[in-house]
Amino acid sequence: MDNNTRTELEAAAFRRLVAHLRERTDVQNIDLMNLAGFCRNCLSNWLKDAADAQGVAMTKDESREAVYGMPYEEWKAKHQSAATPAQVEAFKTSHSH
Repeated sequence: MDNNTRTELEAAAFRRLVAHLRERTDVQNIDLMNLAGFCRNCLSNWLKDAADAQGVAMTKDESREAVYGMPYEEWKAKHQSAATPAQVEAFKTSHSH
């Protein structure tokens, strides 16, 4: 497989992941962190890191909006609930390093 095709396939997979996360607003970021070790914020940070590495201007807010599909504060107000004590404890256990 040539590099251009690989990049196109990876980009398509990224877009599908982002679309899936936008649809699954019921899944909280802390749940993603506890189960997978990354969340929507991580994904948006990775996008910004990639932009920075390529010299492409992108703010943190722009990278988050690219992942969330709306401004981050709006997404939080619409979809984010307070973490339960069990979620917080699971996070502490899974991220104890």
